[in-house]
Amino acid sequence: MKIVIAPDSFKESMTALEVCEAAERGLRRSLPEVQTVKIPMADGGEGTVQALVDATNGTFTSLTVTGPLGLPVEAEYGWLGDQLTAVIEMASASGLHLVPPERRNPLMTTTAGTGELIKDAVQKGAKHIIIGIGGSATNDGGMGMAQALGVKFLDSEGAELSYGGGALSKLAKIDASKMMKELSGVTIDVACDVDNPLTGPTGASAIFGPQKGATDETVAVLDRNLSHYASLILKETGRDVEKIEGSGAAGGLGAGLLAFLNANLKRGVDIVIETVKLEQHMAEADLVITGEGRIDGQTIHGKTPVGVSKTAKKLNIPVIAIAGSIGDGYEKVHEEGISSVFSIVPGIVSLEEALNRGPLYVENLMFNLGQVLNLKR
Repeated sequence: MKIVIAPDSFKESMTALEVCEAAERGLRRSLPEVQTVKIPMADGGEGTVQALVDATNGTFTSLTVTGPLGLPVEAEYGWLGDQLTAVIEMASASGLHLVPPERRNPLMTTTAGTGELIKDAVQKGAKHIIIGIGGSATNDGGMGMAQALGVKFLDSEGAELSYGGGALSKLAKIDASKMMKELSGVTIDVACDVDNPLTGPTGASAIFGPQKGATDETVAVLDRNLSHYASLILKETGRDVEKIEGSGAAGGLGAGLLAFLNANLKRGVDIVIETVKLEQHMAEADLVITGEGRIDGQTIHGKTPVGVSKTAKKLNIPVIAIAGSIGDGYEKVHEEGISSVFSIVPGIVSLEEALNRGPLYVENLMFNLGQVLNLKR
């Protein structure tokens, strides 16, 4: 029997690889002869770099970059096993968690550190870069990212703009002539799981600005600034990024990546499935096990379990999903090819205990699943 184990991480409890290893231990206790294939997964959000590095036996690079407040922070990114593909989570350099709540102000925060990670990867020989753009502290349209790569954003006097979405009101000219030349030979794929445009009532500022510290007045200012920014991008580059789905992700970083790096915006889980060659690993499998920390009605919207199940469904392979908790509307996943959903938690326990004992819970659940599979033998 061949079983593919392809879960996401269980947030604050286990990495995707740790879930894989615990599941394998449990299955082998009841099915000693089972053939397991462990494929750590992610959907483009937190844990994507770790999952892809683990799945391909890759490595990590750490460096000091400009944080969202303009101060130095320590960030890291990953390399896949081919050592030609770099994987970056923008939150590592420009994330909301790097800004104390009392200092959150999207008029000031910058994506410069994300650009510095891109620059470092290119200088080290990356030919393909995958960027996850969730969890940002920023609303600068990716201006800081582009500044780090050599693009100049100038006011009417020819002076360079300072950091932050607030400075975009002064933008008069974009000069990309000094942008890093090596970028021309690099493919950029962006893991983007929101479809918000850059501006408007569902745009970057209106939807995500408040969680980054924006008041109603600030949201209006930022939205006007991003609209002005988009008009200059159209004028200078010929690219109309304002209404493209996903351009508003990460405070408009999606738009900046489209405009200056000619990036491809894709669903995060699709990028991961393609990168780890999931469908190839599923060949001749009898069962697929997937999962994540919580499965509910939102899981069908681009989350790992459904991405995995859709791949398995093409090959007519049954799928079982496991989760730390099961919420309202979880039944919707059955329509996407998941046969059964199980919680790993054996009974009423504290949250702390559930998080700490996650690997044991997974192992024991998989042992019991193996016992059920034994009944068919």
